[in-house]
Amino acid sequence: MTEGRANIVVAKNNFHGRTISIISFSSDLTARAGFGPFTPGFRTVPFGDSAALADAIDENTIAFLLEPIQGETGIIVPPDDYLPAARSLCTDFNVLMIAYEIQSGLARTGYTFACDRWDVVPDMYLLGKALGGGVVPLSAMVADRNILGVLHPGEHGSTFGGNPLAAAIGTTVVAMLTRGEFQARSAELGAHLHRRLRALIGDGVLAVRGFGLWAGVDVDPALGSGKQISLRLAERGVLVKDTHGSTLRFAPPLVITEQEIDWAVVQFADVLRA
Repeated sequence: MTEGRANIVVAKNNFHGRTISIISFSSDLTARAGFGPFTPGFRTVPFGDSAALADAIDENTIAFLLEPIQGETGIIVPPDDYLPAARSLCTDFNVLMIAYEIQSGLARTGYTFACDRWDVVPDMYLLGKALGGGVVPLSAMVADRNILGVLHPGEHGSTFGGNPLAAAIGTTVVAMLTRGEFQARSAELGAHLHRRLRALIGDGVLAVRGFGLWAGVDVDPALGSGKQISLRLAERGVLVKDTHGSTLRFAPPLVITEQEIDWAVVQFADVLRA
């Protein structure tokens, strides 16, 4: 690799946060507009296209950063051969495969990590949100010692890094996940959630995507924008996140019950009919 010429390959329509380097390669104008100058060194390829990834990698490529399932874009699931192909390419070209599992990880999809669905192990995991148990802000970069060992004490840090309460909560979350009950719960109740949502296709719903307790639902634009529908649902006590156009993202807590899922979907159906 040529000194100072390193590049990182990223996927189009990604979401990795809103700091300046991250929005430098964002496809979302609401994140980019009015900011800059932007950080160079990133190459964007279509999500789910392993051939485009292969074409983008050169002798100066050091990493490929992706969401195994794109969350902010609307729970976009890649073809089944995509992650295994990406893993093979990263291995063959000595490129770090970095999986952004802040939204998809920690049992959300019915697996500990979304990558597990395709039996893929990246070189690095980026974790957050659920890692703090919904109580404290906590994130982590997880990798083997041969990768993280390039950083030595004092070379990199964080204002809030090493918070003992957050660290205790994070290790408790990890210990809970080792039992497997939340992964199983997410898979079982997620299947029920998806069945109930798919039953609305043709009655205001155009498509349903995702795994586990995570669903992207495309609503007929004639019924309103995602924002409008999410506000109507909030009035009924159902919190969902709207995204581009008329897409809603359902991500209920992993402790939700089947009865609560049924109630929430009934509220959704009533909003669509209204």
